[in-house]
Amino acid sequence: MKNYLLLLIFTLVSAIAIAQEADKVLGVVINASDDTPLESVNIVNLNQVIGTTTNSKGEFAISAQVNDTLHFSYLGFKSIKVRVTNDWLKFGSSNIVLTELALALEEVVVNQLKLTGYLEVDIKQVPTINDNYRYSISGLPSAGYEASKKSGLTKVIGSIFNPADFLHRMFGKKPNELRKLKKMKEDDEIRNLLASRFDREMLTVLLQVDRVDLDEIVSQCNYSKGFIQSANDLQILDAISECYEEYKLLSRGRSRKI
Repeated sequence: MKNYLLLLIFTLVSAIAIAQEADKVLGVVINASDDTPLESVNIVNLNQVIGTTTNSKGEFAISAQVNDTLHFSYLGFKSIKVRVTNDWLKFGSSNIVLTELALALEEVVVNQLKLTGYLEVDIKQVPTINDNYRYSISGLPSAGYEASKKSGLTKVIGSIFNPADFLHRMFGKKPNELRKLKKMKEDDEIRNLLASRFDREMLTVLLQVDRVDLDEIVSQCNYSKGFIQSANDLQILDAISECYEEYKLLSRGRSRKI
């Protein structure tokens, strides 16, 4: 009887291990121009909101199910989306090919101040200093975010156009996107990826919003234009999350009054 129970337990453990292994897809990411493996390619399962990177041999493994979409991105290469199929899960590793982007230098215009020697004249040429101040959000460097001198919550309450309501209109009808927002904050791989990016590509792909709409959300949540232009993708994600938390706080307050 004891041997039978041990055999049963072993069979169940083996079955679970096989099932878990079957939920992973394997692959190698290579350069289309010379078939060399690409290291540190960012890979995100857009459905499960989990991420990983390729090793020195271009190899990767990530949890996935049939019809999940994997997003591959790498600096200097065109990002692609790949759908997970039954065959991929069944037959093992697959080659993913990334194409290098053409490099182009943007024109840089430098505006030089022409000083006259007269203080009253020269001081007018100095750009106006933004009166925003910085505050920090847990888990990020102390340099933190820019915001106006009023607290975000105070401005949300007093504004004619409520930025939190705008955020709710954007995501309220998309509960999946709100769940993704939470998952993105919890997954260390995703957070590390977003902290290194400034292009908003991964955020727009994960949240399924346009770049313009994403910037508008952050702007209407009372963050400065300077912050929007300079913040990394992780800071933008946390700014959106902070704004939505304010929305929920206000909503609870309104419900209690009613």
